[in-house]
Amino acid sequence: MTTDPYEIAVAGGGAAGFFAALRAKQLAPGSRVVILEKSREILAKVSISGGGRCNVTHDCYDPAELCRRYPRGGKELRGPFHRFQPADTIEWFESRGVKLKAEADGRIFPVSDDSADIVDTLTREANALGVEVRRVCGLAEAGSTPSGFQLRLTDGSRCSCRALIIATGGNRASGGWKVAEDLGHTIVPPVPSLFSFHVRDPVLEGLAGISVDPVEVRIPDMNARNSGPLLITHKGLSGPAILKLSAWQARELAERRDQVGLELNWLGDTDPATLGREFDTLRQTRGARAVHKTTMSGLPRRLWERLCLRAGIGDGVTWARLDATQRDALATTLTAMPCTMRGKTLNKEEFVTCGGVDLKEIDMKTFRSRIHPHLFFAGEVLNIDGVTGGFNFQAAWTGGWLAGTAAAATDR
Repeated sequence: MTTDPYEIAVAGGGAAGFFAALRAKQLAPGSRVVILEKSREILAKVSISGGGRCNVTHDCYDPAELCRRYPRGGKELRGPFHRFQPADTIEWFESRGVKLKAEADGRIFPVSDDSADIVDTLTREANALGVEVRRVCGLAEAGSTPSGFQLRLTDGSRCSCRALIIATGGNRASGGWKVAEDLGHTIVPPVPSLFSFHVRDPVLEGLAGISVDPVEVRIPDMNARNSGPLLITHKGLSGPAILKLSAWQARELAERRDQVGLELNWLGDTDPATLGREFDTLRQTRGARAVHKTTMSGLPRRLWERLCLRAGIGDGVTWARLDATQRDALATTLTAMPCTMRGKTLNKEEFVTCGGVDLKEIDMKTFRSRIHPHLFFAGEVLNIDGVTGGFNFQAAWTGGWLAGTAAAATDR
């Protein structure tokens, strides 16, 4: 059977796949480069990320510091980040007309706050370079040959390529892990990362939409903690403090079926001793005022009232009449409120996976397979995942850039 010949085939039309294809075509303009996307939509996650704003990368330019934002793959990314990092990502997009901005928390977005600027730039660049994009045409099977691969595609067609880059993301349905496994690679079992916690607690009931910054969230049984903004949702808790903790503890939480005890310090890192001194000041300066009407550290009023009730402090209790038992209960409620996680909520559009192709089997200088010299990987198909804030996209840009660079140089 005759097959359609390509020099370089990229499986996956997301951030990593597009960046790999663009880089390969730039370095090998005479080569035929194709992106194979299983669905109808290309760059889907880029389009919807950050609420449609696209958190392109993060305002962090020290590779060592950058690596600390990756629960899996951080050590292995240190070398790659010396070759392509956030400053390079910013330069790439801005040199093509996309103005970017860094927000106070370090996240970087288009100045327009419109992810379409990122999508349009990538697709326009593909058209200008002559990268072919085939939709509803994913990679189903790959057979190794002395000169590359024979590919069977999901639309029933076949093609051949000299170099294959798998950038299908962290989704089993995309087929990338199965192809990698069939070619001899080990897949670290995938579990979800970056998710919200289901928590049912009287303190939280009816307070969806309230945010507090900072809150320290602890999982005592795992000796794990994280601080940052926390958002109360209809189902429990979310926001960066929760999402980052879910990323770092993703595998342990999966092993416990997302059933663990939590402690919340609503005052960030304030300790009970410091809080006790603040209580003494309030007793002296606002002794006649009801405790439930005196919020501390900018806590939202409705939340403060719930916390007072949890501590057994009724409406008529003033700071001057606060007894030792109530004082201790309030200190505990504010700095170590116990609650229980009983499940998770995934943002399906921005799904991130812990797990994937084992990095021991990848040459991280080139993102080349150590099993097949003509095979490369990039993005979340690998056992790499970052915390929220643009880090997963940065790993995709870096991996795509280096995989595309190496694939373009693969011997013909």
